[in-house]
Amino acid sequence: MELSPDTRNILGLKLPTDPRWVDLTQKSLEEILTDHAYCEQKAAISCISLIQRYNDKEKLVQELSPIVTEEWGHFRSVLAEIQKRKLKLGKQRKDEYVNQLIQFEIKGGSEENRLLDKLLLCALIEARSCERFKRLSEGLDDIYLKNFYRKFMESEAGHYTLFIELAETYIDKKKVRHRWQEWLNREADIIKQLSPRGDRIH
Repeated sequence: MELSPDTRNILGLKLPTDPRWVDLTQKSLEEILTDHAYCEQKAAISCISLIQRYNDKEKLVQELSPIVTEEWGHFRSVLAEIQKRKLKLGKQRKDEYVNQLIQFEIKGGSEENRLLDKLLLCALIEARSCERFKRLSEGLDDIYLKNFYRKFMESEAGHYTLFIELAETYIDKKKVRHRWQEWLNREADIIKQLSPRGDRIH
């Protein structure tokens, strides 16, 4: 089930998720819910880390503070869904997708460049998560889970744009857009290399 071109353009992603991915997730529901729970947890931790590191940037602190609460609420929602279905929260596993993205971050250099990459990394993960949640909301057989993931999709779309806006608040917009395209191209290369896995959100 393909995303419409308009949806992909809004998110900026160069490649859609392999259509086989949703079918794979339905065969490993406990694993995909576990991975989703930890993704939400890590998103909250990432925002806390940004607030701690850039506490002098008032808009960043104000905008990300409620996101911490929202992401932790998402973790609790997924955990509740796991428990309701009498499944178990498994162990956190390495996220090969995110780990490869992190390798693209600028190491050293100016503080501005490091801030830019941290915000764009977060934006990209949120954008891909939004695209994956859209696929689940449209392709799952379970009607309840389709609605469940529709809500997550809408939330992640807002988060993606927030990180872009924060980058443009503190850094020249042309520089942000140029680097964003580099991130999108790198992400597309990673997506090409990774085989679809039904036990991972990414």
